[in-house]
Amino acid sequence: MAGADPLYSSEYVEGAAHVLRTYLVPALLAQDAVTAESVAETLAFVAGHRMAKAALEAAVLDAQLRGEGMSMGTYFGAEREWVDCGVSVGIAGSIDELLDEVAGYVEEGYRRIKLKVKPGWDLLPVNAVREELGRDRLLQVDANSAYRAHDIPLLAELDAFGLVLIEQPFPEEDIATHAALAAEIETPVCLDESILDADVALDAIERGATSMINIKAGRVGGYLEAVRVHDLCRAVDVPVWCGGMLETGVGRAANVALAGLPGFTLPGDTSASRRYFADDLTEPFELGTGSTAGSCACPTALARA
Repeated sequence: MAGADPLYSSEYVEGAAHVLRTYLVPALLAQDAVTAESVAETLAFVAGHRMAKAALEAAVLDAQLRGEGMSMGTYFGAEREWVDCGVSVGIAGSIDELLDEVAGYVEEGYRRIKLKVKPGWDLLPVNAVREELGRDRLLQVDANSAYRAHDIPLLAELDAFGLVLIEQPFPEEDIATHAALAAEIETPVCLDESILDADVALDAIERGATSMINIKAGRVGGYLEAVRVHDLCRAVDVPVWCGGMLETGVGRAANVALAGLPGFTLPGDTSASRRYFADDLTEPFELGTGSTAGSCACPTALARA
């Protein structure tokens, strides 16, 4: 879940490995009994490090469910056998390169295209892709906190493109500016990095900072908390979708199972395995065909052998 370097997030692989070895794993091993439901409370003495905690909780949950003969989808409460998939498209070297990449994903059958945007790479590429896709295909943008309050008039111009949402335009701590943007534009504002747990999600919703939420299990500290965020959002009619963190098939299986819950009404970043890996750790996830085109099948276990 964590990256190689602390660039996207403060967490990174070597740091996660250190905190797991030094604090988290010893704390679990010191318990007389461990269940997935008890992991978060046991590890609460360590501040932050949600991705490391999520990885450990997922391992415990996998072992627990295998022992019970239960799939992760069943445990979460998934109601779908197939979940709609979207794809995230990074900053390209040129608009022509971007259009070629997007065309390839459309041909593969992805049901939603997400474009990364930043100052200087926003209105023109979004306009070009919208013209290429037409008005009926789902298109959204993700800013990864690249903008500031003075960019609100610029971001308002995105309303012209009929986007599903604009994701995390401002820094994660800046809930107030997200609320100000939401009051100024028609495009729904979606929060990602800002949402650390269900309590933060409720606060952001009540403050008008978001009307859609990207749920990432690693970011919120585990799949059990991800389910709680889902349940909260469903109770207040806020659509959610499942984000991705470049997971191998192990994490992708869990993400697809999570996305089978009823509140996940938008295609998530649950791309096919080959989008990121030539060879995966598990049987690869592939997009369906025919009536299931653009979707992935919910797995029957956390890691498919």
